[in-house]
Amino acid sequence: MKHTLKTLLIVALLLIAPLFMFAQMPPLPGETPPAGSEMPGAGAPVGNGTFILLTLAVAYAARKVYVVREEEETE
Repeated sequence: MKHTLKTLLIVALLLIAPLFMFAQMPPLPGETPPAGSEMPGAGAPVGNGTFILLTLAVAYAARKVYVVREEEETE
């Protein structure tokens, strides 16, 4: 019963959460944005994400090697 209730609450949260996550509308053509605000899409220059993906892949592989070596030492 607790497992079903927990699952139901998680599903309900995931279905309802997007209703409260509206983005701000971009300024209309010809309007100037308020002082101190950034244009939509102006954020950290991530590029296409290749560097982030490679970094995560190397970290994952290093963790797998570490775990395998630990298991070999205990045997």
